[in-house]
Amino acid sequence: MARNDGMDRLCTRNQNLKETDIGKIQRHNERENEVYSNPDVVPGRACYNVHYKAPASSYQEMFRQMEKEGVISTRGLKADADHYCELVFDVNSAYFHNHGGYEFAKKFYGDAYQAAVKIVGGEQYILSAVMHADERNSAMSEALGQDVYHYHLHVVYVPVVEKQILWSKRCKDPALVGTVKETIMQVSRSKKWTSLPALDEHGNPILQKNGKPVLRKSYSILQDDFFNAMQAAGYTDVLRGERGSIEEHLTVTQFKVQQEKQRLADIQEEKAAVADEIDQLMDEKQEAEQAVQDAKDRLKEIAPRLVKVEALAQKFSADPDVLLPEAGALESARLYREKRRHQC
Repeated sequence: MARNDGMDRLCTRNQNLKETDIGKIQRHNERENEVYSNPDVVPGRACYNVHYKAPASSYQEMFRQMEKEGVISTRGLKADADHYCELVFDVNSAYFHNHGGYEFAKKFYGDAYQAAVKIVGGEQYILSAVMHADERNSAMSEALGQDVYHYHLHVVYVPVVEKQILWSKRCKDPALVGTVKETIMQVSRSKKWTSLPALDEHGNPILQKNGKPVLRKSYSILQDDFFNAMQAAGYTDVLRGERGSIEEHLTVTQFKVQQEKQRLADIQEEKAAVADEIDQLMDEKQEAEQAVQDAKDRLKEIAPRLVKVEALAQKFSADPDVLLPEAGALESARLYREKRRHQC
């Protein structure tokens, strides 16, 4: 048996996505990236990932085609609204390892996909559903001395709600005013995941002291729907995700959490040391470059003077007999006066 915290819990979460987000999600889910920020992704195992519904084209192109064919409607949708959602279904790694690993995970998430179809409202609204089998659980792998992989399911879909369009007062036939003109499947994340009134054992709304109904959060409803569907499919040895928790991964074992936190701390410390070394080298490089530039500037400054000095040195390096006349005998003052007297 693999080491875990003694409890296997189902977990699912819903992520809202805009047009600006969907490309990144597609590249991750469909393994289109060449490099992944998650060091546990093993590129050589991408072939083990299982598509329960493979995308026919890019997520955005599929959305546009669905809109063109009238499967969905963006009528009244704001430009910056969430056009997509992603469900992620998860159970701790130990659960699958203890039940046979890969083959068991494929069957489990095949049943989870059927639950997703009901939660979403129909397979036609699902763009892609893929089980990732290429992410290694490093902590458990090291503890057990063998590779253990963390299996989980990504389901990308378009959130829709049924909306009835009524004939307005401008209709020429007064009898049609207020009646249903058409029914559309409107793209609406907020209406898809609105909170619902909590009901008692008799099906009646539970009220607060002020008379307003107690609301069940959409996240809690999602957890219940997934848990109930998997229980009905025969997976009775897993518990529901913790109530009131906002954790994205509720079922990761304490062992893995502690190991991964330590691993992260070590990596961050090493990263900081490398960053300091890089900064130091960059400073030294800048200083060296500045010294070279200063030397070049100094050389440029003294170059004209150097030319003059070289010319002067060349001039005075010639034969001194050519430059200077031969010195004559020196006369005394007395002899000079006598010569001057005779001349007069």
